[in-house]
Amino acid sequence: MGGTPVRGGPTDGPDATTARPGTAPRAEATPKAVWIVWALLGLNTLGSAGAKTIVRLPRSLIQMATMGALVSAFALALLLNLRLRIRAGAFLFLLTLLLVPSLISSLKLEVGLGALFRCTRLAIFVGTLWLISRWWDGSLTFVRTHIRMYYAVLWSVAAGLVISPGTAMPEYYGGRLVGALWPLTPPQIGQYSAVIIGLTVLLLLGRRTTGRSAAMIIVPTFVLLAMTHTRTATIGLLAGLALAICSLVLTSAAARRFFTRALVCSTVAAVAFASALQTWFMRGQSKENFSNLTGRAKVWDALLTQPRTIPEEAFGIGLGDKSFGGLPIDNSWLAVYNEQGLVGIALVAAILIVLGGVALLRPPSLERACAIFLISYVAISSYTEAGLGDASPYLLHLALAASLLATPAEATPLTTLVVPRRRNPRRDRKREVN
Repeated sequence: MGGTPVRGGPTDGPDATTARPGTAPRAEATPKAVWIVWALLGLNTLGSAGAKTIVRLPRSLIQMATMGALVSAFALALLLNLRLRIRAGAFLFLLTLLLVPSLISSLKLEVGLGALFRCTRLAIFVGTLWLISRWWDGSLTFVRTHIRMYYAVLWSVAAGLVISPGTAMPEYYGGRLVGALWPLTPPQIGQYSAVIIGLTVLLLLGRRTTGRSAAMIIVPTFVLLAMTHTRTATIGLLAGLALAICSLVLTSAAARRFFTRALVCSTVAAVAFASALQTWFMRGQSKENFSNLTGRAKVWDALLTQPRTIPEEAFGIGLGDKSFGGLPIDNSWLAVYNEQGLVGIALVAAILIVLGGVALLRPPSLERACAIFLISYVAISSYTEAGLGDASPYLLHLALAASLLATPAEATPLTTLVVPRRRNPRRDRKREVN
């Protein structure tokens, strides 16, 4: 997905690619500290509002932790890339352009000073992605880090469930699983679970992990996903995996076998457990409540009928908490329209179209399949979840897809500077006299 790396010069200090005389140059290895940067970005996107925890954590303390993680990620990325070597690509370029309507609308302060704070957060988030784009080489390095990061988050969810089942499955969420140690909502847990399961299944099909290791991740994660009763995450997982595996069918026998078996098993399960699946899917809701998407449709209608000026129509009212009239919007497109206007919608749509188009043009590979899964999942989830216009896990998923679609950079051999020989003026004058 990225273009040609932009380098600071022929030699970039101790981190430049080196090669012995007479041997081919080696590709630059990704420092382990880059994984820490990625994990810090993930911590920042966990959010500060959610369920009630066992030990009540002040929201200000959580915000300090998440914002501190973002600032630390940017500082560490800057230390790792002092020469500011980056990979210029369409994804990061469009994401940077998204800052323009965000800043224009936030400066009006219609939603308060919080808009400028969120705009600054988005700018630091995008800047950190620019700094670590240097190591986006189309490999699975960031995929493994992504899985480990969210798997650690799910471990905290499981620990909260063991310590206090009542707090982890409260009545005010209809008995759905929430974060009892860190305030995580059921949709958040469902999202992390679905992404982990999908990527792990693809790694297993590509023989990049063992069946035992995959089972240790997939089985407990699937249990947590089922306990959240998150329909969007489940549909996104199934649809994203179907598209990703279809991209491997022509080149992978394992993908063909898995697709056939999964199709047969899902058909049998749908017939045998139709009643149980319907009960799980309805979550005890009435048909009327289910038809208006748990009240979302009413919020959407009110948002669309709200009178707006031409500047508000174009650039929105500023980055807010993704709510309208005190109720969550729960739709990325309408949230972007409300906060960044039609310009923001055009940029977000361009991001998805560009990533999807590049994925379709790439030759079949495991990396391409992982990117297709992530893009598909984010596109499906955008209908009932917000976050595409701000620093969020969804933008981090798309950044991972962009890193998978990046073309590997050619290694640059170490350049030896030729130092001119110092002339001796007295010797030169003697030669001229002779």
